[in-house]
Amino acid sequence: MTNASSAPNYPRETSVASTAGTACDAPRDTALGFLRLLAKELSEGTVDLPCFPEVVIRIRSALDDPSTKPEKIVTIIGAEPRLAARLLQTANSAAFNPSGKPLTDLRSAITRLGHQLVQSAAMSFAVQQMKHADSLRSIAKPLSALWAECIVVASVSQAVAARTRVSPDEAFLTGLLHGIGRLYIMARAVNGAAQFAKDRELMELVADWHAQIGKALLENWGFAEEMSNAVGDQGDQERRRKSGEELTDILVVSVVLAGALQNPALLKVSMNGATAFQNIGLSEQDCLTVLNRAQHQISSLHEALGC
Repeated sequence: MTNASSAPNYPRETSVASTAGTACDAPRDTALGFLRLLAKELSEGTVDLPCFPEVVIRIRSALDDPSTKPEKIVTIIGAEPRLAARLLQTANSAAFNPSGKPLTDLRSAITRLGHQLVQSAAMSFAVQQMKHADSLRSIAKPLSALWAECIVVASVSQAVAARTRVSPDEAFLTGLLHGIGRLYIMARAVNGAAQFAKDRELMELVADWHAQIGKALLENWGFAEEMSNAVGDQGDQERRRKSGEELTDILVVSVVLAGALQNPALLKVSMNGATAFQNIGLSEQDCLTVLNRAQHQISSLHEALGC
């Protein structure tokens, strides 16, 4: 496991301290102590995600190594038949196979999808495994809801990136991973999931922390700096323009647009509060076009990713 390059900046605290053995009386203090503990672990390079298939991290590491031969990737994926089946299904789906030409071998499926979409399919497989784990049964529904939201953000991210010079596949994977911090918190807090869900203040506390926890998790897993930073800064709607079209701007915009998907009438208000739209030159009409494209893809993406 790769250590994070540096300890991320967590909200509301200047440092992260362990809460092991500390008595916390108020629910909010308990939640804050729990989040501090997760942050401390991740800043030290420790990842503990219950029921998350380790094969997904092996795939990511292999794909990131330029010396890895295609045969090795096929071997890693082929060793997990359920993952291999998921990858073939994804490669043959309408979302990723517009030609309609079916594939039956794993190597061809990997080639068709490319590295970023292979990782997307692997992450989807991992979430499915987590949802069906007995120990995580109490959060199966929230996990499903979170993953459905991630697919929407991924679809929007892909459509936004297509209007820029950023790779749409990279943007898709980033959108899919934007909620990984919440997934991590939910899985680690499984015994107190009901309390988190019922208390609005606790949920707001999680909302403050999840992006930076997600960033630290991706850094530990060895994801690219651009992707980790984008996940960490996804809520920074007033970020200043930086050189070039950035993945972070695309994710910020996509999270906002995904929220407006259910109510396009609020789109203009949402745009006015986020400078990222100006950073990548998206007009209101551009956004409506993006939302229309994403909405048509969402059902096929659910089918492709098995969610």
